[in-house]
Amino acid sequence: MDKINLQTKKIFLYARKSTDEPERQVLSIEAQMFELREYAKKENLNIAREFVESKTAKEPGREIFNDMIASIEKNEAEGILAWHPDRLARNSIDGGRIIYLVDTGKITTLKFPTFWFDPTPQGKFMLSIAFGQSKYYVDNLSENIKRGIRQKLRNGIWPAWAPLGYINDKNARCIVVDKEKAKYIKRAFEMYSTGEYPLAQIRKIINSLGLVGKKGKMLSVSNYQYMLKNKIYYGMIEYNGELYDGKHEPIITKKLFDSVQEVMMNKSKPKSPKLKPYVYRGFFRCGECGCFITTETQKGHNYLRCTKRKNPCSQRYAREDAITSQIKEEIKKVSLSSAWANASISYLEKEKLDTAQAESSFAQKARNELVEIETKLDRLLDLQLDGNLLLTEYTAKKYKLILAKKDLEEKISAFGRKSNNRFELAIAFLKEANQAEKYAQQENPERIRDFLKKIGSNFRIAERTVSFPLKNAWSLAGKYHAEARSAEATSYDFAKSAIWRRERDSNPRGAYAPTAFRERRLQPLGHLSLICKLRLTRTGKARSSFHLRPRTVSSVCKLTAFSGGRATRFTCSPSHRALA
Repeated sequence: MDKINLQTKKIFLYARKSTDEPERQVLSIEAQMFELREYAKKENLNIAREFVESKTAKEPGREIFNDMIASIEKNEAEGILAWHPDRLARNSIDGGRIIYLVDTGKITTLKFPTFWFDPTPQGKFMLSIAFGQSKYYVDNLSENIKRGIRQKLRNGIWPAWAPLGYINDKNARCIVVDKEKAKYIKRAFEMYSTGEYPLAQIRKIINSLGLVGKKGKMLSVSNYQYMLKNKIYYGMIEYNGELYDGKHEPIITKKLFDSVQEVMMNKSKPKSPKLKPYVYRGFFRCGECGCFITTETQKGHNYLRCTKRKNPCSQRYAREDAITSQIKEEIKKVSLSSAWANASISYLEKEKLDTAQAESSFAQKARNELVEIETKLDRLLDLQLDGNLLLTEYTAKKYKLILAKKDLEEKISAFGRKSNNRFELAIAFLKEANQAEKYAQQENPERIRDFLKKIGSNFRIAERTVSFPLKNAWSLAGKYHAEARSAEATSYDFAKSAIWRRERDSNPRGAYAPTAFRERRLQPLGHLSLICKLRLTRTGKARSSFHLRPRTVSSVCKLTAFSGGRATRFTCSPSHRALA
């Protein structure tokens, strides 16, 4: 009787294969179709229509499955034949739709060769469990895959199909460079970094050389734009907005990649063809009213004038070439001669070496102290474990040692960062100041303007004259240049220049002669504290003063004074007290 009813009922056959599981699928669609047709013949099922689909069921939205459900809702069939419930649904929405159709009587028969179903409360309960198990399998598989991907990223391994220019190495489970395509990709980066090739031209040239995509198709302009932005080519992995340090071999350098991004950013900026490319646009302000100085062209010459937007202004026009000539003269005023700059750089290099040696000795001493502290911590722990030290005493002593250890670690790590920075900046400044006159002799107004930005600020024009204050060390260079010119010196002694060192010690502990420090400006300032003053007083005679300088802190100054053929010896201790 049941077989007769099944013969009269129309049933849809549904077969599905997940596209994201091509290698793990147990039965292909062809195998499913064969097994289901054989099962239909055996059970005398009336197959009204067959639905075949290749799409994952972990998310709703399958077109063929939705067509089948819509046909059932129109009473075109009363049941479904599938291999297993997980072929019908692996998500809660599609599974719920099928159960609801069973509840409303639209579906009266569900047939599975590997699963039993009966339209009873027990059958619907078992069906819901089967759908739940299918969803659990997908969710658990997704989490396992995500965990594996995260671990690969932490190890610096690209977790997906290799991008263009790389191939997947199944044995090493990583990506390796595709030597044939990598040279074309590097060529594309090099061409674009020059700024002379648009993307369309690069596409035409590189495609003609033989670069094709994964499926042998020609690359589009958007493919090249994506490729030129991909950080994987210089060794980084960008995945879900987060960067990882990749272990694969880079095709290009980071410097080349950065230059490409800079060119791409400049090309993406909107252009304003209406504005003429004046050199000093928005650079100067009026020295009288403070408004911006604008530029306009009259009779083939560029003139700078005040915009006069705030108040009436009496300033007149100034020729652009005249302003450029003034700027050149101002730049010359901060130039340093090659002989002086080279001598100063040599002195700084020597001082840098001496400082590095002193700091290296201090750092080694700090490391030795760090080893001693770690040894003390180990001994302290042994005493506490042996019961020879109370817990409170152990905690207090350990706290002090840990703080001392942390201070030493920070000092050691700071040595490498700060030791040479001040010398590098000073040397770079001297080299640039030495090139100032060469900048002034150039015929490129843009480069002259850019160099002016380095040496000054708050640029103003008043009475057709440029004025501005010099920045920081450039003001010292200007003072030196003026001092050297006023003395008409062909060579200048760095050690005797009053503008590069302060006039006296910040905390002198003894008197000193006015010339003693001036001649020793480049010596450590602590030498001033070693100048001793000795006063000799004789009855009826005027007092005499002598200035002594011991070679070291622990040395003793000695002086022998001769008067009338009689010798008197005096000594001065490091405490600066005169001893007779």
